[in-house]
Amino acid sequence: MNKKWFRIGMVSVFVLSLALRFWGLERFNTLVFDEVYFAKFGNNYLTHTPFFNAHPPLSQYMIGIGIWIGSHIPFWHDTVNGLTGSLRSPWTYRWFNALTGSFIPLVVAAIAYQLSYRRSFAILAGLFTACDGIFLVESRYALSNIYIVIFGLLGHWFLLLALDNQNRQRYFWLVFAGISFGASVGTKWNGLWFLSGAYLIWIAAWVVHSIHSFSNSKLFITSPSLKEAGGRSQEEAEGRRQEVGVSTYSSLSFSSQTPLQNLTQLNIFHMLFYLGIIPALIYSIIWIPHLQLDKTYGFIAVHQQILKFHLQLGGNSPNVHPYCAAWYKWPLMTRPMAYYYQTAESITEPLPVMGPPLPAGVGQVIYDVHAMGNPFLWWFGVAAMLFLVGMLVSQAVIPWVKEKRFSMPATLSVDTWIALYLVINYAANLLPWVKVTRCVFIYHYMCAVVFVFLAIAWFVDQCLRSYYQQLRALGVTITFIILVAFIFWMPVYLGLPLSPDGYKLRMWFNSWI
Repeated sequence: MNKKWFRIGMVSVFVLSLALRFWGLERFNTLVFDEVYFAKFGNNYLTHTPFFNAHPPLSQYMIGIGIWIGSHIPFWHDTVNGLTGSLRSPWTYRWFNALTGSFIPLVVAAIAYQLSYRRSFAILAGLFTACDGIFLVESRYALSNIYIVIFGLLGHWFLLLALDNQNRQRYFWLVFAGISFGASVGTKWNGLWFLSGAYLIWIAAWVVHSIHSFSNSKLFITSPSLKEAGGRSQEEAEGRRQEVGVSTYSSLSFSSQTPLQNLTQLNIFHMLFYLGIIPALIYSIIWIPHLQLDKTYGFIAVHQQILKFHLQLGGNSPNVHPYCAAWYKWPLMTRPMAYYYQTAESITEPLPVMGPPLPAGVGQVIYDVHAMGNPFLWWFGVAAMLFLVGMLVSQAVIPWVKEKRFSMPATLSVDTWIALYLVINYAANLLPWVKVTRCVFIYHYMCAVVFVFLAIAWFVDQCLRSYYQQLRALGVTITFIILVAFIFWMPVYLGLPLSPDGYKLRMWFNSWI
């Protein structure tokens, strides 16, 4: 794929994301799901109303900024309500989230490109991300999760850009990485998992480097033929090493590079300063406006209150909340949740926004906004992630079985680095939830599932680049199914009117309702 078509593809992905997020943005003239908190909180900053917030305040600042800007734009004020505490159009408290969410597919594509320098991989990653339902839903309402994701992803992208540069440019991008990671944590605490993923891949790179160095030094010292080499050239010694089993993958050329291969150029001081002190400083600064508004608690006390709030939420049980879903239910999407559900007698009636739904059997039109992913994108993505895990395990086990000893290739291939990066970051954003006992929901999976999108994009890209026609056909089929599934479930992402039969057709399992 040449540059021209790559740019056209990325612009098309962005336009698609933008159009889907802004279309009918003010259709429901009410507060949808947690807008009852976040939209109100954003407005509270504008009206200087003190309040307690159970999360760090950055996303509410962003929503507040959007409300202020939107209120000064002389358009899209056909419908208004006073549910935020001021008379506002729904468009004013939603548009900034919609704009921000539109950029997430581009950031995912940028990460894919930086990992591999493959334009086809980047296009697929951006397209698949744009074709996910939960990101679309979260972007269309005044909610906070898209800010965790976009700042966390920006942190990873800036880190990869830093690794791809040297000297002052590297430090420039490292500063921006630290700022972004701090902003992610400043949205919700689980943004910390993006930062932990960066540390874990850095540790993994040093482990690989240490094993390789140890293997080479041990081989050089203990091999009799190498001891006898004496004055032999370094080239002869290197040839001997390959004879005794330390070799590179045949598919790797020395020109094949990825920024991840430069991770060991960062030492512990780089990590602690740029990805430790700077994020902590940014996180602390983020709190200043909120603490000046609400002087009830200081910096330490407000964190104690937030922790107390989350500990009192109760366990993962329908008795606590009907849509509680433990972490192991997320990957296969066994328990999505409804953000908005209303019924009407006909499509010509005004959109219902307040009050309970009509009695069962009376409503002929259903309006449902369902926070659920694109099922086939998620399911295929989990399979691709398992494939990457298997690929990593096999690369360690096969040499052990064949040679009865552990060996490390001289240089890991680009695809091995990609697999390490995706698996580690997926685990870093999912596994911490294993120990969380409070009620959690499927939207908490958003930080992890973006790496699932990258995994299936990588797999499809490998298929499309394959010499074998069957694999190319598989890649095309997977892409087609994901696109069709997105269109099929779009009515429950956008809250379009559905007949009872149309609604049931899309709710494949009882646990989805």
